[in-house]
Amino acid sequence: MNSSEPMALSQLCVRINTLHHIRTEIEQLEKRISYGWKMDFFAKDNEKSKVPLAPIGSAPEAKFELSQAGSKEGIQQLCECTAYKVVFHDLNIVLWDGLYLGGTMGARIGPFLEQLESNLEIIADTVHTRVRTRVLTALMKACFDGFLLVLLGGGPARAFSKSDSEIIEEDFVAVKNLFKADGDGLPGELVEKAALPVTDILPLFSTNTEGLIENFRFAVCQANGLSSTKSKLPLPPTTGVWSPTEPNTLLRVLCHRNDEAATKFLKKTYGLPKRL
Repeated sequence: MNSSEPMALSQLCVRINTLHHIRTEIEQLEKRISYGWKMDFFAKDNEKSKVPLAPIGSAPEAKFELSQAGSKEGIQQLCECTAYKVVFHDLNIVLWDGLYLGGTMGARIGPFLEQLESNLEIIADTVHTRVRTRVLTALMKACFDGFLLVLLGGGPARAFSKSDSEIIEEDFVAVKNLFKADGDGLPGELVEKAALPVTDILPLFSTNTEGLIENFRFAVCQANGLSSTKSKLPLPPTTGVWSPTEPNTLLRVLCHRNDEAATKFLKKTYGLPKRL
């Protein structure tokens, strides 16, 4: 394989298994060394004192804390690397170059889920059961991040009307259900908790434009200490923390709102064109 080419999913899964095996072997090595030390320690102590053996807890123990921590961190980083590679590289065509491009009706989540399911099967067949949940959790979070990025940073080829909100919500439920797998996948509580950043944002897409504008004005004034919503509104910076009350998040929803009221507000307030 060319060193410049990204590793295949199966290869990354094998690396995760390797680190898990190393961590397991370190744990066993600790136990074997500690046991050997204890036997040697108590045998010598018994020869000298001729008294019953001391309690096990008084013997020295072998600890490979740095090795354990390093392997644990390595597994976590590989899980995240694998997840974001799958979503933003392998599935880029059906996510970034496909989902809702040109409209919601003809570009829904189905193709993305089909290819994602194939990757889930590879993970299920390859990754050790003791670390599989970590990989799936990282992949789930990457999918949620990708979905949110399409909604809030999808570019000029994507625009949503208020009526599109039902389709968006249905598609996101489909993504969550894939990871729940009718009770055979990740725990429902874990999925819903990871989904909160998205579920908190989705109601904005069903909010009327006038309400969005008022919420945006209020959020900008609060963030900048302005006393009146009639003041000139500064352009909110991108924080990367999406929230239904965060100014940049509200601005992004308005920028992707496909109606005349949003267009007029953005042009009047910031001189933004109809499509960014």
